Amino acid sequence: MANAPEKLFLAAPRGYCAGVDRAVQTVERALELYGPPVYVRKEIVHNKLVVEQLAERGAIFVDQETEVPEGQTVVFSAHGVAPSVHANAEKRGLQTIDATCPLVTKVHVEAKKFAGDGYTIVLIGHAGHEEVEGTMGEAPDHIVLIETEDDVDRLEVEDPTRIAYISQTTLSVDETNAIITRLREKFPQIVGPRTDDICYATTNRQAAVRQMADECDLVLVIGSKNSSNSNRLVEVARAHGAESHLIDNEAQVREEWLEGKRVVGISSGASAPEELVQRLVEFFRARGTDDVSEFEVVQEDVRFMLPKEIRKALAAAGA
Repeated sequence: MANAPEKLFLAAPRGYCAGVDRAVQTVERALELYGPPVYVRKEIVHNKLVVEQLAERGAIFVDQETEVPEGQTVVFSAHGVAPSVHANAEKRGLQTIDATCPLVTKVHVEAKKFAGDGYTIVLIGHAGHEEVEGTMGEAPDHIVLIETEDDVDRLEVEDPTRIAYISQTTLSVDETNAIITRLREKFPQIVGPRTDDICYATTNRQAAVRQMADECDLVLVIGSKNSSNSNRLVEVARAHGAESHLIDNEAQVREEWLEGKRVVGISSGASAPEELVQRLVEFFRARGTDDVSEFEVVQEDVRFMLPKEIRKALAAAGA
């Protein structure tokens, strides 16, 4: 007999954030306006299904802008790019569409401002993540990357009175707050952004999972392995007492995870489409789980306009 939990909770909010929705729509509209191929630098968002679906429609994903044939259209991903990428694209005569999330752009602006004011900038983030690479590219001589509280203890700066911090937008809220506290203890004159860099969607999804985990035996998070915010949701659930696993889709659910589990919570990272959540719900319904309810913590109504290049083209096309 297949294991079936008595109850499913669906975390709310979950799934697509405004920045991801904008980025995916940007590629879809570019394909409609210009026809395939439309080149995309890196994965437009960190989700396998989304990338596969866009590739089927004619998007070509490349690692670097230098791989795009001269004169073609290229979309920059939601994670943002360094100024050198824009310069390379201009040299190659590429038509660029910048789908960088506005909340990532905010961090880029902060980096430029702090660097211009002569600060050493401490960037809290994960090495190798595309968002971090783009942000560091704004002021590479001024930015030092840290990932943990231990990194703070080892950190030495030229002038402890001229130091600022910024952060990646998709980090653990609790861990980042702990790192910032440690920074303030070590560098009492440190300054930071006027508002948190961790984005509303990351904060809200973690808050929902944090509260839901208290009611659950198991929390399944839908998201790709390279999705920072999805990985953080798993960590939050585990930190609050629930077993938790990251899965791409329902096919990755393991039978042993379900043994003895009465209440299962489901969430999804900010780049995971809702269809994957519904497929997972149907997976459990087919096993006999009838009690399915939303676990709503906060309502979201954030929307971002499409990039100006797309808006202009749509207006010209009368769309």
